[in-house]
Amino acid sequence: MNIQLRQLFDIVGECVDIDYSIGLDELESVRAYSFASPVTVKGKICNRAGVVKLTYESRAELDLECDRCLTQFVREYCFKFEHIVVASANSDDDEYVVCENNILDMNELAVSDLLLQLPTKILCKDDCKGLCYTCGHNLNEGECGCNK
Repeated sequence: MNIQLRQLFDIVGECVDIDYSIGLDELESVRAYSFASPVTVKGKICNRAGVVKLTYESRAELDLECDRCLTQFVREYCFKFEHIVVASANSDDDEYVVCENNILDMNELAVSDLLLQLPTKILCKDDCKGLCYTCGHNLNEGECGCNK
């Protein structure tokens, strides 16, 4: 979803509400993660005293595989984000979201923010016991009985 911000940059006090979903067909290009449902994005962009601030929440369900026991499961993630949005920047400063031609690609930003917040180690539960090193039995289901 592209949002035109020209009016927002020009008028102090102007706000734009954001409430939409990123469909599964648009999320197919995301590598290493499989989405179980569309990503919902809700928030607003406001110009307060000449500073354009974006605040939003993204919610997504992902089809995951536990890194320890290889169990397939679905988990919902919900994160809140804040960014200062600028029309142009003088340097490669990652502190601001730069909108070329006053257009904000909200899909790209929301998916990038979401992926950067996901944990690096995916576990089905915090106390996952993993697999037996000898026979490969899932130790969350009980002892395997093999000679270790």
